[in-house]
Parts: sequence; C-alpha cells; structure tokens
Amino acid sequence: MKTLVWVEHDGSVVKDATFAAVTAAAKLGDVDLLVAGQGVDSVAQAAAQIAGVARVLVADDAAFAHNLAENVAPLVVELMGSHDAFVTAATTTGKNIAPRVAALLDVMQISEILSVEGPDSFTRPIYAGNAIATVRTSDPKLVLTVRGTAFDKAEATGGSASVEAVGSTGDKGVSSFVGSEIAASERPELTSAKIIVSGGRALGSEEQFHALIDPLADKLNAAVGASRAAVDAGYAPNDYQVGQTGKIVAPEVYIAVGISGAIQHLAGMKDSKVIVAINKDEDAPIFQVADVGLVGDLFTLVPEITAKL
Repeated sequence: MKTLVWVEHDGSVVKDATFAAVTAAAKLGDVDLLVAGQGVDSVAQAAAQIAGVARVLVADDAAFAHNLAENVAPLVVELMGSHDAFVTAATTTGKNIAPRVAALLDVMQISEILSVEGPDSFTRPIYAGNAIATVRTSDPKLVLTVRGTAFDKAEATGGSASVEAVGSTGDKGVSSFVGSEIAASERPELTSAKIIVSGGRALGSEEQFHALIDPLADKLNAAVGASRAAVDAGYAPNDYQVGQTGKIVAPEVYIAVGISGAIQHLAGMKDSKVIVAINKDEDAPIFQVADVGLVGDLFTLVPEITAKL
C-alpha cells in the first residue's frame, strides 16, 4: 500500500504534527510526502530528511501559497491515482483539506485515528474520548486524519528520500486569500510544548489570568492554555483553548489551574504524561485524572509555586 502524507509547513519549517502523521502512514506501507506551496525548496529538503519516507512530491505554485483547501484538494485527488491512502494530521489545516479530498474521491473520511489495526481497520475516539471505536472501511481509497498525540513522531533526520516535482492543478478560482491575523509569541507552540500551564474560569478575569498564569509559564518555559470557559469569558484568546473543541495536547507536564475538569476539556489533555491540578474544590473531576493534586486557593498557591521556581 502506498500512502500520501500532507506536509504541513509555514513556508520554511515542517510543523511537528506532520511527523506523527508520517509514523501513522508508515504502518500502512510506503510513504510519500506532498509539499505544496510557493518557494518551498527548503521545506522539501527538510521533508526528504524525515526517516522512513520514500519520495517527496513538490508542487510549487502560487495557487498553493496559503494552503487553500479548494486548490490543494484537486492536486491531492490527482496524485491519489497512484496512492492508496491520503493521510494528514488532524490540525486546522488538515481538517480543512481532508474532507474535501474525501468528497472528491467519493469515499468516507476516517477522522482522528488513534491506531492502525490493519490495512482497512483503525481506532478512533467517540463520545469525547469516553469510548474508542474500531472502524473498518471497504472504500477503495483511504482518507485519514491522525490525532498527533496518539503516535510517536518520526525522526526528523536520517532519511534520504528523493525529491520530485509534480505539475500544478492551478487556482480553481473558488476562494481567495484575504489576510491573516496570527498571534506572535515567544512561548512554545501549544501542540508541541513539553510543559503547558492552563487556566480556567476560576481565575475570574483576563487580568488575573495573565497575572497568575503567565509568570508561572515563563518560569517553566511553558506554553499557555485555557479551558473553553476561560476563552468564552474573554480571559484568553481562542488559540489557547485546549479540549474537544480546541487543541489536543499531550505534553510531558500539564498544569491545570482553576479548571474543574469537564469531559470536553479532559478529551484534549488526558494523554499528558503528568497532570497537575490546582483547585479549591476537592471533588472537582480534574482530580480523577490528575497525578498530582493541590487542593487550595489558586490565588495563594500559584504565586507561591512561581516564587519557589
């Protein structure tokens, strides 16, 4: 079986989520990577170094400069003539492209797989991760998105894949890129950070959220996350949200401050290696999954912890 993996990048660097997708794809068979964009030679060369990759297919065209799904999907469908499966990480971009590819191929998409059980069988979470379903497909082509926290990342070096240019399918004229507003931060990216400090609604305000969470995150060189309740209350921006409707993370250490532990939030972080919970309610659901629990007033405990670091 030959798989085609979408390489997510920012124009110069391969994003971490791609490495987990490569690991998942390798369980199906030979792995080819697709690098699409404009001026992506450096990305293609970096992709060729990923361990376990046979070929890197490069589509260099202005039509792919901003990863518009309406332009990328027809390119993927054309390449699927010589591939059996299309695999992408379950990121915002991946979840934008994959459904369109599946629709054009007239097959079922299997979303956020957790494991590869066979050439046509996979596991995936349902009911906010409370149950794991085993899915078997009879479709002639596979379209899969991969939950990055469920697979080890492929080694970024050690490979020696060939790099081949592929023809562009051009701009389909269905959509156009207008602009983007990207929050800049010196902190690690949330989905790839080794340590995450997350705040919940109990922090009370945007000012208190940043006054307590930011210094602790800075001391630990950690990323900052938030519960949906905190985001909805305006304490933190949307891209901080961890959970079923936010980002799925699995850091080495996850520190939950003032987060009760609703199932929607747990679905996004319960695979963390060590979970530390700080909450004054000793019956909060977060303590059921926490490895370390501190029961007390977060407005006292967090400054004390920060001061001791």
